[in-house]
Amino acid sequence: MVHKEFDLEAENKVIVKAYRSLLKSIRRALTKEDRSKIREAFQLSLEAHKNMRRKSGEPYILHPLAVAQICAEEIGLGVTSVICALLHDTVEDTDITLDFIKLKFGEKVARIIDGLTKISGVFDQPDRSIQAENFKKMLLTLSDDVRVILIKLADRMHNMRTLDSMSPKSQLKIASETAYVYAPLAHRLGLYAVKSELEDLSTKYLQAENYVFVKNKLNETKVQRNKYIRNFIEPIHEDMSTEGFKFEIKGRPKSIHSILNKMKKQNVSFEEVYDLFAIRIIVDTADDREKSDCWKVYSIVTDHYTPNPDRLRDWVSTPKANGYESLHTTVMGPKGRWVEVQIRSKRMDEIAEKGFAAHWKYKDNGQVQDNGLEGWLARVREILESPDSNAMEFLDDFKLALYSEEIFVFTPKGELRKLPAGSTILDFAFDIHTDLGLKCIGAKLNNKLVPLNHELNNGDQVEIISSGKQKPHEDWLDFVVTAKAKSRIREYFKQLRLKASAMGKEILERKFKNAKITFTSEALTSLVKYYKLKTVSDLYYQVANEIIDRTKMDIEAILLAEKTKLPEIPAPAKNKPTPALPNDAVILSENEANLEYGFARCCSPIPGDDIFGFVTVGEGVKIHRTSCPNAVALMSNYGYRIIKAKWANSENVQQKAFLSSIKVSGIDSVGIVSIITDIISKQLQINMKSISINSQEGMFEGNIVLEVHDTRQLENIMSSIKSSSELISVNRVDLS
Repeated sequence: MVHKEFDLEAENKVIVKAYRSLLKSIRRALTKEDRSKIREAFQLSLEAHKNMRRKSGEPYILHPLAVAQICAEEIGLGVTSVICALLHDTVEDTDITLDFIKLKFGEKVARIIDGLTKISGVFDQPDRSIQAENFKKMLLTLSDDVRVILIKLADRMHNMRTLDSMSPKSQLKIASETAYVYAPLAHRLGLYAVKSELEDLSTKYLQAENYVFVKNKLNETKVQRNKYIRNFIEPIHEDMSTEGFKFEIKGRPKSIHSILNKMKKQNVSFEEVYDLFAIRIIVDTADDREKSDCWKVYSIVTDHYTPNPDRLRDWVSTPKANGYESLHTTVMGPKGRWVEVQIRSKRMDEIAEKGFAAHWKYKDNGQVQDNGLEGWLARVREILESPDSNAMEFLDDFKLALYSEEIFVFTPKGELRKLPAGSTILDFAFDIHTDLGLKCIGAKLNNKLVPLNHELNNGDQVEIISSGKQKPHEDWLDFVVTAKAKSRIREYFKQLRLKASAMGKEILERKFKNAKITFTSEALTSLVKYYKLKTVSDLYYQVANEIIDRTKMDIEAILLAEKTKLPEIPAPAKNKPTPALPNDAVILSENEANLEYGFARCCSPIPGDDIFGFVTVGEGVKIHRTSCPNAVALMSNYGYRIIKAKWANSENVQQKAFLSSIKVSGIDSVGIVSIITDIISKQLQINMKSISINSQEGMFEGNIVLEVHDTRQLENIMSSIKSSSELISVNRVDLS
């Protein structure tokens, strides 16, 4: 009993320390009323959660305290947000009601807590369409008060930092949701530090081995990297001091997630990632001299190091839609290494780190300066409020739009419009007005005629050409990229289909009347079967559009034929789950141990890969790699169908061969194919199931399907091929 009291006393000290740390982290001077309200929120949360503990065993109150501290210290939010963060779980997890919070803390706090409570249920739904609907509600709340999502991001950040105490299944699910929606949201809201950490923490659980590999590599190279950065900075520091600048220079490595992304996209090793180093130069200067001073610093940097002209990004003259301002260049540093240099003012740096929250500090006549985010939220609201917008389609379109880089395009009158990179003439037309998009036939681009699907570039001036005779085509959906254009085109065809269905129904009713047959749902079902269609709507649509020739439709004969038709002998079941070979290769979690399983072709796992099971409809369990390109979407959208799976450690498994594929490429030379096949067949005695190699313009590229026992053997094959010639690069690919 004494031991328990000692623990409680120690815990109370930890709680008091966390509370004091929170008060210190609030950047602004607190009034007596502020302190009183924060204290009141803390006491209420402490009381509400007093008997609750987190999975790690620590008192639950430490979680809201940590979330409140992230809001204040890392996102730069104020007193209202701190109060909301302290209370964010009370309505959902305890007996405290929203009305009580409204009475104690006012309408604004209650509204934000209500938004946070709604968001919390978004991903915990057994049905993906319910998740998508909740996601829409969450975004509608976000467009009312952006603090809802900022506090939710802080909540997610703390959950990710303490994810070690969760089960492996929960870790995968939460990390996938984070990578799928929360990191992109942080990116769109301009919270780059939050975005980078969320991405790194997701990678830690989704690609554990790769994460550890890059982390260790960064640690190994830390001393020489710091020395390199010091040498790189020295001449810049000297010149800037001579010019009289007040400044700070920071050197840092790229995030683990971005390094891994570059290794994967460019198919290079860690050592070959060309801009592992990033330098940030922050100038303390007056607002009216920001631009000119940033360019002066750029001039100093490029006096010492040669810039890559393709890597200059000027977000000082035209900021990103989320308010991000900075000048980026990549220069050739000592020892032939590329270094990314970011140049910005102190104000720009705070906005880059704190995103939307920092804009509240920089006001113009009491109004927050327009940073483009309001426009983005307005567009989100417009799409969401479309009466028939499909939640599932919206979720997918929105996910794509979150990360997209932007281009700046001008109207004929010189008005600047921001669109995602890859946008076409048609996207631009829909961005201006829905009617203009629906009637668009092309455009004058910089005074030259171009078609609807022409892709726009930065600085283009566009004049849309429209025609009253134009009607949308379904293939428009293949080349538009903005969520607004996609939703409007789908809406148009949905309405068209509804009209056609109504017309088709009228035509059929008349035909039934003329044939003196009652118009019933059973009769319609027989017609649907006869024409091998899926739904009655399809039948109406095809009749209206004369896909079914109604002049030759003998309803009486069709119904009679369907009535007298003998029952069909059931065809052998297609897509029956094929058990994996060997059938004891994988152990599934206890509840699903008897389910049949097979390996997913999208990622073709082999022993040694981190894996999970996905319960399919009609095909048993499919085993995927956790690094599978589809894994994040599956785990975040269908978390309830994910099951634990691991490789069986049996002799039977070790003796069996699994199919895996590698891609080889490089500079073509005499005997290159012979070198590769000799290594595989003769030296390593591995069986090749297939090989295809093409050569073009002095380069070769090919795919080889191999029979291997595990990842170790596959890595050995790849490293042997790599070390045989500097002209060859090799990497694992998924079986197509």
